[in-house]
Amino acid sequence: MYFAGKQKKGRVEQFDSSDAESVTSTSTAFSELSLAHETEDVGSLEFTLEKYLDALYEKSFPHMSLYFPLYCRSITLLHHYLNSVKRGSAKEACLAARATGLLAITGATGSHTHEIMEESIPTLSCALKSGPDAVRISALDCLAIITFVGSDNWAETEMAMKIMWEIIHPKLLSMGGSVSKPSSSVLVAALSAWAFLLTTMSAWVVNLEMWTGMISFLCNLLDKDDRAVRIAAGEAIAVIFEIVVAGKLLDVTDDLETQEDKSPKPKWFTFVMSLKEKIISLVSNLSMEGGGKGVDKKNLNLQRDTFQKIYDFLKEGFKPKTSLKLSKKGVLQTSTWTELVQLNFLKHFLGSGFHQHAQENELLISVFGLTPDVENNLSVSQKRVLRSSGDRERTKELNKERQMAQLRKGALIFLDED
Repeated sequence: MYFAGKQKKGRVEQFDSSDAESVTSTSTAFSELSLAHETEDVGSLEFTLEKYLDALYEKSFPHMSLYFPLYCRSITLLHHYLNSVKRGSAKEACLAARATGLLAITGATGSHTHEIMEESIPTLSCALKSGPDAVRISALDCLAIITFVGSDNWAETEMAMKIMWEIIHPKLLSMGGSVSKPSSSVLVAALSAWAFLLTTMSAWVVNLEMWTGMISFLCNLLDKDDRAVRIAAGEAIAVIFEIVVAGKLLDVTDDLETQEDKSPKPKWFTFVMSLKEKIISLVSNLSMEGGGKGVDKKNLNLQRDTFQKIYDFLKEGFKPKTSLKLSKKGVLQTSTWTELVQLNFLKHFLGSGFHQHAQENELLISVFGLTPDVENNLSVSQKRVLRSSGDRERTKELNKERQMAQLRKGALIFLDED
């Protein structure tokens, strides 16, 4: 069980909590939450939920015993959180939704994560249908996280994505009414959450004809006035082309090249190829959008950078490469749109706690292929010996690289291997 370092600045500004509130142990907080639930004191519930978030963010191995009850009672805690999402104030519902996502990442494993997902989806679905934008955004983030962590198969992930897509692209209701269009902030959250879950999709489950309508709709979002919407739609398109389209197009192209009779191309193939050309033209323009006088410059540089990467990917096949320095594990590197979208969403959800999670949380270590820190739980003298050994190995490796470089230049030098 792993806990991230407390987000001091970001969380204080967002929820107005203080560092002093985090000193209460989890067991005490649990008792206070039960009492607050019984008396239905909204202010007390908000206060206690903030302390739970502090506990979930806290990273203190010497006092790990304080957080053991949190693991044992994860489902009981979940029910309290979901009740707050249903009946609490907007602030309380946001806190509870966030706490639910953090619980899935840090306070539960195996069957617990799946149960968290199953128990939470009905409540989160209701929260997404109406209510303040802040609550809907928190519910979308939570739905994405609990599904990413707890889903056992693609069918379960697809169910959550359909809930998100209903917000992205509202349709007429059976009774003749219509679902209200989401605000730009809610639409961005839904697009980001949807793309995040799409990264877990395997190419072999693809039915591309079903996806052509989605690609076309996302393409239309690239013309929206809000840059954040355009960026989120562009990233979703990039993931679709990387996972859904790329392999399918390659298979069809190979088949067509091997057919002697040159049979007509499938309709969806022709449609996707023409749509791809349209998207390339749009992202090219967005990557070069001017920023002259009177032009809103919010997110302008981010838009240019994002759409330049999308253009390079769709036009030339170049995938984005990024790196993030971690204090203990060196550098976290990504080399695909799938990895980049996962990194950005998890950084967004965990905030300043991301670095701690990336180094200690088994889930993130697995997602990004990081190596667990071998220095954990070692004494000072043991760490010194380990680092000394590592320095010697690095020196030998550097000497070998220098020798190979000299050999390529035609000048052999002899190095002492001792």
